[in-house]
Amino acid sequence: MIRKNPRGDLPQIHPTAFVDPTAILCGLVIVEENVFIGPYAVIRADEMDADNHIEPIIIGAHSNIQDGVVIHSKSGAKVTIGQRTSIAHRAIVHGPCTVGNGVFIGFNSVLFNCVIEDGCVVRYNAVVDGCHLPPGFYVQSTERIGAETDLASLPQVSADASEFSEDVARTNNDLVRGYKHIQNEF
Repeated sequence: MIRKNPRGDLPQIHPTAFVDPTAILCGLVIVEENVFIGPYAVIRADEMDADNHIEPIIIGAHSNIQDGVVIHSKSGAKVTIGQRTSIAHRAIVHGPCTVGNGVFIGFNSVLFNCVIEDGCVVRYNAVVDGCHLPPGFYVQSTERIGAETDLASLPQVSADASEFSEDVARTNNDLVRGYKHIQNEF
């Protein structure tokens, strides 16, 4: 479902993107080319700051927002998802938040008030809250990373983890083409 927010902003969706009919996109959401948005995803840019201003939620080209993902932002703060990035099933991205290019965010993970630079991997059930992850960092499953975390203790993304992230992005790009081909059959 594509709908306006109370201020009247309507999502902008590139014609090459695929948005599952069960997904909800509301407000100042910008979906770039060849993006896959899966079933029951919710992306809402509808909260305003004290001056009635809203920053956009931007989903970068060739990225995928998988089943049940929630992307929202507090008080109109910006959320940016980079290019070729995967946000896996049931993850929550709550702004303000910036996620770089070629990033993998695992199942059920939560991101809040953070910056995650290019090439990072955040595995399933992890929490990243109030911090800045430099490029290429690896957050293990169930780990909680915050402002007090010693980033020197985090490993770098391995070649295997990087290839897994790229494979997920490629697979979802193929899904965009497949679903766009049959979308009038729904």
